[in-house]
Amino acid sequence: MTTTATAPHVTLDTVETVPSFVMDSWWTPEAGAAGATPVRDASTGEILAKVSTEGLDLAAVVDYGRTTGQDELGKLTFHQRALKLKELAQYLNARREHFYNFSFQTGATKIDSMVDIDGGIGVLFTFGSKGRRELPNSQVVVDGPMEVLSKDGSFAGEHIYTRIPGVAVQINAFNFPVWGMLEKFAPAFIAGVPTIVKPATPTGYVAAAVVKAIVESNILPKGSLQLVSGSVRGLLDVLDYRDLVAFTGSASTAKSLKAHPNVVEGGIRFTSETDSLNAAILGPDAIEGTPEFEAFVKSVVTEMTVKAGQKCTAIRRAIVPQELVPAVSAAVGKRITERVVLGDPRGEGVTMGALASVEQLEDVRAAVRSMLDAGGELAYGTLDSPSVTSADGTTGVVDGGAFMAPVVLNWDNPEAEAIHSLEAFGPVSSVIGYRDLADAVRLAARGGGSLVASVCTNDPDVARELVTGIAAHHGRVLMLNREDARTSTGHGSPVPHLVHGGPGRAGGGEELGGIRSVMHHMQRTAIQGSPNMLTAITGVWHAGADRNFTVETEGTHPFRKHLSTLRIGDAVRSELRQVTLEDITAFANSTGDTFYAHTNQEAAEANPFFPGIVAHGYLLLSWGAGLFVEPAPGPVLANYGLENLRFITPVAAGDSIRVTLTAKKITPRETDEYGEVAWDAVLTNQDDEIVATYDVLTLVEK
Repeated sequence: MTTTATAPHVTLDTVETVPSFVMDSWWTPEAGAAGATPVRDASTGEILAKVSTEGLDLAAVVDYGRTTGQDELGKLTFHQRALKLKELAQYLNARREHFYNFSFQTGATKIDSMVDIDGGIGVLFTFGSKGRRELPNSQVVVDGPMEVLSKDGSFAGEHIYTRIPGVAVQINAFNFPVWGMLEKFAPAFIAGVPTIVKPATPTGYVAAAVVKAIVESNILPKGSLQLVSGSVRGLLDVLDYRDLVAFTGSASTAKSLKAHPNVVEGGIRFTSETDSLNAAILGPDAIEGTPEFEAFVKSVVTEMTVKAGQKCTAIRRAIVPQELVPAVSAAVGKRITERVVLGDPRGEGVTMGALASVEQLEDVRAAVRSMLDAGGELAYGTLDSPSVTSADGTTGVVDGGAFMAPVVLNWDNPEAEAIHSLEAFGPVSSVIGYRDLADAVRLAARGGGSLVASVCTNDPDVARELVTGIAAHHGRVLMLNREDARTSTGHGSPVPHLVHGGPGRAGGGEELGGIRSVMHHMQRTAIQGSPNMLTAITGVWHAGADRNFTVETEGTHPFRKHLSTLRIGDAVRSELRQVTLEDITAFANSTGDTFYAHTNQEAAEANPFFPGIVAHGYLLLSWGAGLFVEPAPGPVLANYGLENLRFITPVAAGDSIRVTLTAKKITPRETDEYGEVAWDAVLTNQDDEIVATYDVLTLVEK
């Protein structure tokens, strides 16, 4: 049965305004305020709400973040913030179904909603974990080793990261109202920088629903998250060098924002993720019938139809060997016909929903028409209003719905400018042919810089040539073959562990990338001073700084100190122990390490590094442990590794060694009754020459 559904007539006077959450209160414009924008259900056209910030004091919002937000976040360490993210992720995870109901109104299917909502919550989980594993339990990050700047070691320098003193303004796109918000918020929060979220108007009500749950959880400190639902015109006027703007959206809007005087001259940190004509390249080995051909076709269709193709990472250009253009186009069309059911995502069996708005639909159709005028040909699909499945299960054309069927374009001329310059932000992709691998690289680069590309081949040589050829034009490259086709997260799925962003047309920005994105919200500063001053600033002991040899000063071995009494600089220095030839031979025989430097005097003497037979490095490390250890149970619970090991001076039979062990870094674990202590270990010989340096890692009771 074919029906035509018409949305009920609703006026803005009868719908509610999507609220903003600012200065730790919910805010909406006064009754009768002008300039409200209607927000509609993408599938039915029904007005859901209105959006307006008329009368909102944006300067006060920024000031609240810079003061209250900064103060409250400044009370927490990286680990404490990370634990709050984990707690928040658990809270939101239990409420996903509630958020799905809002997401359906944007035209998103259940799978689309999971990508957005579950994906956003997953980012919180990831940063909650990485923040505790990869950052210190403090507020300063040391970047790299100390650089000695004086002969006697009394003057040195190094780099540190501290949080920027302003706010992170996050302007998000309509296609991922939850993921887009949380993937920006998480690293800013870990860094200790307050966030002001500005979601896109068509889907901002979904972000508001999530923020409402966040507020109700009472997990976050005051001022750490504010939400502005509606226009932020004038916001850049009240920002300065202390602040950061992270923008996702169109290249034209990004260009306008970048031109603002406070960005150009005032020093606002500005990063953007914009248009992207992403490519997927099919290797010449991936002919019909191969797993790679199948994986390629599946990937193209997935990227065309998930979120109705409204993804900044979607495949816009399928670049394939010339002779395979007809086969790929036909296979893509066949899979769409067999797998895609277009309709209201609340309808049974629907696999692809509507575009986010009627305005978006008009933009996509206009882009496709321009591409057809430029030489493109419809290989699959139509621009006519499609028949869709409604929420009640009926089929027909929906008046007011933003539905568009998938479209595949072919091109006689792969050089046509429109292929490489026009982005139809919907379920649209072009299949174009290349002559050889160099031509494929050139065509991919014609996109002018993209977020992501895929290379689908099972030939390592092909993969190497393509990836090295296109890498500098892309922020991420996915290599797809039969080995990872089932486990790959997919062409269009950024993961929080890896960088998301791209050069050129893609905006030149960079988000995510694990702890890298935390550092985007921090300032790297070179500090110079004495080792004692560097230790005081960083909380990490530096060579040359004062030590407290606790056995001499307190009568206590540092291994007998709990975490609560152990201090940076607490140290122990052992007596000398002599190494004999018998010791070296016994170690060689018992371990099987009979390398000639430990067993053959003549061969060892011929080696320019050794004076003759020398002790094994690992023998010396073992003796070092025996020299510094205190054998009674606790507070030291375990040795869990060594880091930064270097052997410097060989030790021959007759030489002696001693060890000096210093508490270098103390990291309490927020959720356990113990913490981690890194000890600076230095082995020296009888002449005080350094034999080896390394860090000993232990777990110590609080």
